[in-house]
Amino acid sequence: MSDLLHTPLHDLHVSLGAKMVPFAGYAMPVQYELGVMKEHLHTRAKAGLFDVSHMGQVIVTGDNAASALESLIPVDIAGLTENRQRYGFFTTDTGGISDDLMLANRGDHIFVVVNAACKDADIAHMKANLEPSTQITPISDRALLALQGPAAEKVLSALNPAAADMNFMDVATLSLNGAECWVSRSGYTGEDGYEISVPNADAVALAQALLDHDDVEPIGLGARDSLRLEAGLCLYGHDIDTETTPVQAGLIWAIQKVRRAGGEREGGFPGAESILAELASGAARKRVGLVPEGRAPMREGVPLFDAPEGGVQIGTITSGGFGPTVEGPVAMGYVPTELSSAGTTVYGELRGKRMPLTVTKMPFTPANFKR
Repeated sequence: MSDLLHTPLHDLHVSLGAKMVPFAGYAMPVQYELGVMKEHLHTRAKAGLFDVSHMGQVIVTGDNAASALESLIPVDIAGLTENRQRYGFFTTDTGGISDDLMLANRGDHIFVVVNAACKDADIAHMKANLEPSTQITPISDRALLALQGPAAEKVLSALNPAAADMNFMDVATLSLNGAECWVSRSGYTGEDGYEISVPNADAVALAQALLDHDDVEPIGLGARDSLRLEAGLCLYGHDIDTETTPVQAGLIWAIQKVRRAGGEREGGFPGAESILAELASGAARKRVGLVPEGRAPMREGVPLFDAPEGGVQIGTITSGGFGPTVEGPVAMGYVPTELSSAGTTVYGELRGKRMPLTVTKMPFTPANFKR
């Protein structure tokens, strides 16, 4: 653990009794004294505070910053309204996904947040393809917090009432506990909430101010994973990767019509030919929700078959575990498109024995965003 990077909140995590583990090159809290199950349920019922400072924060500037980013990302960035945020992803020349991300129009710049494990490669990718006409500026002097759960609005608006006026995917600059924060009403749990970029020097004081509220508990990586799994959200490197296209992953909603065939800014991004062809004709496989029979979870890597005996492998579970909110095991994986309809039975093989799973719609628990 000694050679791992620390976020500005590291000492606070330790003081709160966190179990620290290596994650994407950082020492990160996997759980606190409550434990993963109670942390998960507390976030669904009230509000949880997550340290996501390991993720990459980047400012993109230039007269044509939005158009420049559209050459790498198959999303309508030029049409994004000021102070609004959108989900997107970098694509490869073969149509795979090299990372997923959030991007916000802040008027004079685009603010991009990328995954921790990919941030160095993402920044290098943007610099190599967009500079010098577009400037890529990594942000290293700000932490990133996520406040998630149905009580998040009440908690944050106690520090600044303007937080309550924000809707899902709005972004704003708010003063919180005396610090200038870049706030988005978003998150990756399926719950209402906020992501807060705060100067490093103010991060601990803000986190403590939020934790001082009776409704807020610190939440670790374990519950963060089970929350996003119940919400049917992809984890990069597991449910999506360079071998998976956005169409296969069920992310076509993130590719707006203006970037599709016949749109005003059709294509023009890496892998456009493959992705647009799949949009037109369909993909051979799809990401689906899966509910195992019984109480035992089926986790990442479990092979999937279309029959209880014999045959060949048809797919793989990419995420799986126990869903505390749904009180049972849930999973996601890829199956052939002809087996992707809700209600279809497939079989996961564990220790040489095949057990049935039912294909189901996602999310496993309803989203609770403020529209």
